[in-house]
Amino acid sequence: MPSSSQSRIRTSRRIRASPGTRANRGTRSIRSTRPRRAAALASVAALTLSVSASGAGQLRAGTTTAGPAPPARAAALGSCTIDGDDDVQMSEGVPTASGYARSTGTVRALTLMIDFSDAPGRGRAMDRFREFFPQTRKWFATSSYGRLDYRPATPVGHWLRMPKPFKAYGIERGAPFEPAYRDLVQDIVTEADAEVDFRAYDLLNVLITPNAGPSALDTVLSVTFADNADAPVADGVPVANASFVYSRQDDGSGSYGTTGYRVLPHENGHIFGLPDLYTQDGGGSVGHWDIMSEDWGAENDLLGWHKWKLGWLDDTQVRCAAGRGSREYTLTPLARRGGVKLVVVPLSGRSGYALELRTREGNDAAVCRPGILIYRVDADVDTGNGPITVRDARRDSGGCTRSPNVQAELSDATFTPGDTFRDRTRRLTVTVLPKGGGDNYRIRVTRG
Repeated sequence: MPSSSQSRIRTSRRIRASPGTRANRGTRSIRSTRPRRAAALASVAALTLSVSASGAGQLRAGTTTAGPAPPARAAALGSCTIDGDDDVQMSEGVPTASGYARSTGTVRALTLMIDFSDAPGRGRAMDRFREFFPQTRKWFATSSYGRLDYRPATPVGHWLRMPKPFKAYGIERGAPFEPAYRDLVQDIVTEADAEVDFRAYDLLNVLITPNAGPSALDTVLSVTFADNADAPVADGVPVANASFVYSRQDDGSGSYGTTGYRVLPHENGHIFGLPDLYTQDGGGSVGHWDIMSEDWGAENDLLGWHKWKLGWLDDTQVRCAAGRGSREYTLTPLARRGGVKLVVVPLSGRSGYALELRTREGNDAAVCRPGILIYRVDADVDTGNGPITVRDARRDSGGCTRSPNVQAELSDATFTPGDTFRDRTRRLTVTVLPKGGGDNYRIRVTRG
């Protein structure tokens, strides 16, 4: 990893598209990125920015340990804990690198609402807070099976006025951390310091007054700094893991009241070390199967791989199909506590397939075809470049969901009883067997 003076700063440009709409995406050096406005309501732009460097600390409580601190991996799963090179940005490898915020136990999220003289907060600051809570806390509790006790704290219950107008900071799509965000974070620290002990928190959420910057129907500037070694220091701790939410993530469907909060769990996912899963196809590699791919439209959960990576699944809930021959496994619905959730088929030390059972329950309100989801994980692919790719059981079908602003094509990607997935190059076959009683699914994995 580069030293802090050589920190790589990249943007992952998220263009949200309604079903049937294709939009350009890309990952590039932040200094070459320029603002771009979408002309149609169906194509809404968003920005996620991650700063990674070795040896980075983070905003944390005095007894908090950096990183998600997963349990020691079982020896039998060794070949399935794929890993990437140190210079991979937000690698999908297990375990997650140190420097990110913990993802299990009690996590205290300092949440501040800020405004500016040229964009004064409209209404009460706590109304802005309630756009995201308690929904965000409930989402994390459900997705983690109660293993993440996410506690937002608002020691400053009013709008925190910044000393400069919003336009003076020069924040726009692709704005570099120097000087725009460094100045803003430093001013936040200065203005809040009298009322906030930064040592008491694990991460920072900044909810910006929605009238600062463009409407979300044009450009969403939501951004996260994760594992940032070059962050300003407050009360002796670096403000290294921080999420910023601008405007309102209103996609024009009229669902903001129930879905708009989900931009924050997505941004916080970066703070826990998860990469962006969308690609240049507008989410075409994963679709709506993970909130790190699409965080708009109907509610969705995280992939089982991410739940294991974050320490929300035990090793006893994961099976490693590393040997030759055929073996059968029984998978329980990912949304429910307990049972085997994930089968991993390693392809190399850097990649593998993951198999899980997705059903319409819990955070997965948009699932329209329950079944076995099969996807490839590549730990040596950077965030935003497609580190995970879902295999589609019904290519070019148009999908089964009719939820607005959800990419439909992969919504029926799951494999159901009688379906078979083959990777002939790897001599791999996965067959979904007839169901017995109950909601569990049985699969047979055959390796040549």
